[in-house]
Amino acid sequence: MKSRKFLQLIVSVVLLAAMLSSCAPSATPTPVTIVQKETVQVQVEVTKIVAGTPEMQQVVVTATPAPAQPAAKLKVFGAFATPIEAPWDGVIHQALLKAKDAGEIDYEFTENIGYSGDMERVLRETATTKKPDIIFGDAFGNEEAVRTVAAEFPQIAFVFGSGLGPSEPNLSVFDNWIHEPAYLSGMLAGGLTKTNVIGVVAAMPVPEVNRLVNAFIAGAKETNPKAKVLVSFINSFFDPAAAKEAALAQIDNSADVLYAERFGVIEAAQTKGLFVFGNMSDQNSLAPDLVVTGPVWDMQPTVEYVLNQVKNHAYTSIDLKDFSMWAKGGASLAPFHGLDSKIPADLLKKVTDREAQIKSGLFRVDVDEKQPAPVN
Repeated sequence: MKSRKFLQLIVSVVLLAAMLSSCAPSATPTPVTIVQKETVQVQVEVTKIVAGTPEMQQVVVTATPAPAQPAAKLKVFGAFATPIEAPWDGVIHQALLKAKDAGEIDYEFTENIGYSGDMERVLRETATTKKPDIIFGDAFGNEEAVRTVAAEFPQIAFVFGSGLGPSEPNLSVFDNWIHEPAYLSGMLAGGLTKTNVIGVVAAMPVPEVNRLVNAFIAGAKETNPKAKVLVSFINSFFDPAAAKEAALAQIDNSADVLYAERFGVIEAAQTKGLFVFGNMSDQNSLAPDLVVTGPVWDMQPTVEYVLNQVKNHAYTSIDLKDFSMWAKGGASLAPFHGLDSKIPADLLKKVTDREAQIKSGLFRVDVDEKQPAPVN
């Protein structure tokens, strides 16, 4: 994926005899080829004809190489099951766009591939016709398709979100690990509710969703043991209409603070003027007066690690989960955008103190991947 380039310097030294000999043959030039990466002084032996007699002499030549040519960019392709407006795939896409804008990669993508068998076809066509160095995407709901095609093209690095492990020699996996900021969001929700009823609308009861919801519930219970947390699953990774409908049903059941684990919930909060917590990315722009904060997933540490590994011919199939955690910059709490002024000072202090303890390792948020109950 990367070829080593050398500068080639050709030095030709010719000294002709002109003294005292009109009949002596001219010296034949001898090219000397030197491969070098930086400015050097080179000693070259030449033959000089003096009075018809050959005489060996050494000549010192200073040579400066031509400017280095830029390294070829990696070719990267994104294969996304959902539209990129969905936060999960959107986070991956944004990290790859940053790498493209920085001049590190050439990047193309296909979105909304779905879960009806098209993923295998798209990946195989991409690998065959575009021949990328790396393919990023999400394998949830398409595990067999991704693993089948990855095995057929071992020269391509496949890097996919997955609930399963890596596969030799070329399939690495990742997932979001934002349960810690989800816990902090729950703490805030527990302190902000006035009805003591909080609503959570989530995709489906799979481990990577369950651990966020359970962390959010645990955080809410820390600041408000009396809080009741309603949980609804829409059984889809992207169905904004269903998510909005589920959130409105929770509002009808007295929920006055919501956690939008899926896209569509924020719209429901807007219709009622309720505080809501985003998920995966900073979603304050969707409702600036209502989206308090939320757990943020940053794929940039993962992307940069993979790009460096591929560039240096060191890529291997691994579980990349550490790069999605707080310690390596893969998880955080979204900015408040001024809404911290609406949070009681004592509640905000509890949250900031707990955040500091999480970062220092003094407090651990449990990873609980069991399916949460409808009412907690």
